[in-house]
Amino acid sequence: MLARFALASLLTVPAVLAAPAAPAAHHHERRDAVTVIQYVDGSGNPIYTTGSAATSAPVATSTSASSSSSDSDSESSPASSSTSSSSSSSTSSSSSGSGSFQDGTIKCSDFPTDDGVVQLPWVGLDGWASVMALDGSTSQSCQDGFYCSYACKPGMSKTQWPSDQPSDGRSVGGLECRDGYLYRSNTDADSLCEADHSSAYAVNNKDSQIAMCRTDYPGSENMVIPTVVKGNSKQPVSVVNEDSYYKWGGKKTSTQYYVNNAGVSMEDGCVWGSEGSGIGNWAPVVLGAGYTNGCTYLSIIPNPNNKDAPNFNLKIEATDGSDIVGDCSYEDGVYSGGSGSDGCTVTVTSGSANFVFY
Repeated sequence: MLARFALASLLTVPAVLAAPAAPAAHHHERRDAVTVIQYVDGSGNPIYTTGSAATSAPVATSTSASSSSSDSDSESSPASSSTSSSSSSSTSSSSSGSGSFQDGTIKCSDFPTDDGVVQLPWVGLDGWASVMALDGSTSQSCQDGFYCSYACKPGMSKTQWPSDQPSDGRSVGGLECRDGYLYRSNTDADSLCEADHSSAYAVNNKDSQIAMCRTDYPGSENMVIPTVVKGNSKQPVSVVNEDSYYKWGGKKTSTQYYVNNAGVSMEDGCVWGSEGSGIGNWAPVVLGAGYTNGCTYLSIIPNPNNKDAPNFNLKIEATDGSDIVGDCSYEDGVYSGGSGSDGCTVTVTSGSANFVFY
């Protein structure tokens, strides 16, 4: 039985770069850390551990905790060897996109139009979120020997990644380009996108839009997948079912968003930013979301790259008739409900909760 608080530790795991093996490909500039969140009960015993996308650089271990307590306008030749089977297949269901993807019918030079798939033209990869091979090399176009990762609309997640993953801790996801045509890398799923657990929403009570940028994971881990919450509107947050979604090194993984200041566009904010830019991986706030064992876990997490307060306040609150355990807010640059500067987490035991921007 869960205690009435959850503790999340963000652990950094160094990754090792593999040498590029294919011509006409760029070596993947891999970030040096993968975020792993561990939830524990009131006695400090681990409940489960979840890995999520990497931060931009190695960072010190941080901790987020929460204390006891607790509707939507919908507006992204085979490479050399990989040995690790560090993912699990996500099976299709009635909640998947309505279209069934047909292997070998769409050219790699074309972008699929499966239900829920979103193009990302500003990324510069012909609409793809990333194009990677198993050895870590990348390409500017979807071509043979590479996996072409894609975005899904808010509230949905991609279903495609190979079961054989790199043994050095990197992740690869997307459709496989083979002999000039696109093939599913996970044949257990018919659709390219599937609906997430509908237990979290982003509510923007400010007048300016807020660009929440989800990491491409499994994949490049770049924060390029947008959820744009217009002023005074609402959008679903992607809460993956961690029990069936991609697993990193056998550990469950969650969703991670980098949240830009209000007023930043998705084209400007959902990118790999530069130091001090305040956008992308330098955005002021990170959000985490995942569902497992009948509960949803939602977090507001500090970005170690940016200690500046955002131009909004943020809190997590239960929707009407829902139950949450814990308090979590970030107001005037100060976290409450956790251990101070390390962020905070709540557990949604029934119903849903909102990330409220105000």
